[in-house]
Amino acid sequence: MSFEHVSFAYRQEEAVAQALVLRDVDLRIGQGELVAIVGHNGSGKSTLAKLTNGILTPTEGTVTVTGIDTTDEARLLDIRQTVGMVFQNPDNQIVATLVEEDVAFALENLGVESSEIRRRVDWALETVGMSAYARHAPHKLSGGQKQRVAIAGVIAMRPRCIVFDEPTAMLDPVGRAEVMKTIAQLHREHNITVILITHHMNEAALCGRIVVMNEGKVLLDDKPAEIFKAYDQLHEVGLSVPQTVELTHRLGLGGAPALSVEECASALYSWVMEAGQLA
Repeated sequence: MSFEHVSFAYRQEEAVAQALVLRDVDLRIGQGELVAIVGHNGSGKSTLAKLTNGILTPTEGTVTVTGIDTTDEARLLDIRQTVGMVFQNPDNQIVATLVEEDVAFALENLGVESSEIRRRVDWALETVGMSAYARHAPHKLSGGQKQRVAIAGVIAMRPRCIVFDEPTAMLDPVGRAEVMKTIAQLHREHNITVILITHHMNEAALCGRIVVMNEGKVLLDDKPAEIFKAYDQLHEVGLSVPQTVELTHRLGLGGAPALSVEECASALYSWVMEAGQLA
């Protein structure tokens, strides 16, 4: 997937430059990558997500998916079968009265053979850990379970890429953990390209690459350890860092940022031991 000099404005007016949400974005995401896109509200990250599969098309520049220009309306179905999307509110994606029927909905609309639908629905529900709920009513599920059903409906289409637009924003900590575990599993076991739009920096830290958006432009694009070294720059644009990074930074500990609790504990242990020796 590539963005080449992409700009976007929601209102096509004479002063387009003043209304741009995205400004001359160049971005390439390879097959099998796990990429987080972060930024404060209004930075353009959700707009970028909607450009990945033709929900929106660029005002200027080109977005291509497996070589297909997203403005090619004749190939829109191909694009959306290649790039699936999961949104913030799972209730907006759930349309059926039973979980398995909801997962089968898009496949039925595409005219997929019944036996193949059955195989895909069973596989998708097993993949997201929801097989036991196949005959349950979606509205009786927890938020995290609903989101996993929404993910099952997308992966049943066998996309090469899934864009998650703040999928944990409406969930409690347990639900967030469930969904992030599912996302990591999809990437690890099925080589699905994952683009995660999030404002939770601890979620971004789990990805192999972080793209930081600010005022419609790509501000930073690197591995998490490198991104969090830019502590002051992130704070200048209204972004926080994971608590482990915040703690080690405030204590003035050197070395790479602590991205996990284990790394933080190790850094603190080394710091305490060194302080004890100096004393």
